[in-house]
Amino acid sequence: MKRTPSVILGLCSYTHDSSAALLVDGELVGFVEEERLSEQKHTKLYPARAVGWLLDQAKLSATDVDAVAYNFQPARYLAESPAALRMALSPMTRDRSLARAHGFAKVALRTRRRLRVLGSQFPSARVTPVLHHRAHQLTAFASSGWEEAAVLVVDSLGERQTTTIAHGHGVQRPRVQTLEAINDPDSLGYVYGAVTEHLGWRRGDEEGTVMALAALADPARFRHLFTTAVRTTAMGFRIHPGYFPTRTLTSGYPRTSRRFVAETCPERHPSEPLTDVHRDLAAALQERTEQVMVHLARRARVLTGSRRLCVGGGVATNCVSIGKIIEAGIFDEVFVPPAPGDAGTAIGAALAVHVDARTPRPVAGIARRCYLGPSYEDQPLDLTPRPGLHQKTLGIETAEFLADQLAHGVIAGLFQGGVEAGPRALGNRSILASPLEPGVVERLNATVKFREPFRPFAPMVPAERAAEFFTLGQPAPYMSMASGVTDLTRERVPAIVHANGTSRLQTVTRLQNPFMHAVLTAFGRRTGVPVLINTSLNVKGKPICGTPEMALDCLASSGLDALLLEGRWITK
Repeated sequence: MKRTPSVILGLCSYTHDSSAALLVDGELVGFVEEERLSEQKHTKLYPARAVGWLLDQAKLSATDVDAVAYNFQPARYLAESPAALRMALSPMTRDRSLARAHGFAKVALRTRRRLRVLGSQFPSARVTPVLHHRAHQLTAFASSGWEEAAVLVVDSLGERQTTTIAHGHGVQRPRVQTLEAINDPDSLGYVYGAVTEHLGWRRGDEEGTVMALAALADPARFRHLFTTAVRTTAMGFRIHPGYFPTRTLTSGYPRTSRRFVAETCPERHPSEPLTDVHRDLAAALQERTEQVMVHLARRARVLTGSRRLCVGGGVATNCVSIGKIIEAGIFDEVFVPPAPGDAGTAIGAALAVHVDARTPRPVAGIARRCYLGPSYEDQPLDLTPRPGLHQKTLGIETAEFLADQLAHGVIAGLFQGGVEAGPRALGNRSILASPLEPGVVERLNATVKFREPFRPFAPMVPAERAAEFFTLGQPAPYMSMASGVTDLTRERVPAIVHANGTSRLQTVTRLQNPFMHAVLTAFGRRTGVPVLINTSLNVKGKPICGTPEMALDCLASSGLDALLLEGRWITK
């Protein structure tokens, strides 16, 4: 009789954003991205620290793991090789067809080897590869806690798929059925990454910078180019290979064509100044991305008939596009999980194995949860190696103390509880500042975060008061949606309004984060405005601080005034 796995380890590893998740009898023990523990941003290494923490939390060893769920299926890559060879029939794609066939076959074989390596580390486990987009779908849907919803996943590439529309059902035993799929080389994520790289930023890391830059310019100059290069169809979209040559999965092949360069601008080196042409290119790219995402959302509505939508995949981190979907009124509510990118597929892969085992055990611990990583409440703190830092232990009025400090212009780091899942700081690994302080955005960018001066900062607000300041009209617990603002916001807190008139909002409830809700409420009593700037506890190029040591280093090496670390107020 087939044994039902009761200990399932989900892994994202060897590609980028390595992470791990652990299900024991259907309940999520935890989830953490390896970068939060290793200090290597977007690391692709096997998540040894994450796995070690999870097994320690569950009081288990590697031999107790029944199943390892991996977030890619090698056979699906191999299936692309014959299709790639058929591209030789078209003059547009002929020059890359052999390289593409070879690249996909090579990745398929490499993925098989990786599965064997994983199997050797867990001797009692069955290693199961999970279709990448299915893992995305399950993460997005199960995290919503809804009984039924449409599920839209848009990323760069998962095996062959780049975009899928599915229908999700079930809370205790979530399942998803893919209704439609778009395959590579038609990839919205690929296009956005290609232009990000062309503009001088790191693909797979700094697409958010391009999104921010887009608000400063006029998309009209390159609107026609992107309408031609990314053409919408009845079932989705197509990418013109004359502008974005076919992907090869092999290094040395540029992602933009000579035609693209001729009709836009030369590739920008990161050290070169930004000009209007760069800004306009970003604006046109962002505008077309928003249009295509709304188009796909409408398609998901037609296919599923659902009034709710879950969005996953790397493109789901484009908060302005998510805001446009909400604004269009296609769905009653839109949900993006806290970890919509590849890291989050560790959860979805584990869920897939659990659901496929047809176990009677219900899924638990995933819906509406974001603080899923390690916490350090009881860990002693030794500042001896950092003689420039000083600490004092605070009493029971910690929230009031922090609110008062912020109201007086202090920029403070906050380190409390479990580390957040996903790319946004959500009040446990945050840098907080008053939006009422003159020049606060400039100071944060220049002396704390060390990043581009046009980058905006996200506001957080108690959920019950969000409507006073923002027009979104629905919860935004994971800072994944851009919202319009009210006249009150423009008048009282213009610092949190970006050039396009929106803010990437986080709504906070007392249930979700009691301490942060108390800080916001106390700040509101002092200032009349219960809104704080919230950005991640890190500096540019570094991951969000997952450990106390990382947080202390951030304090010591940046323009932070202080750090509240598990009830201890640390200053320089």
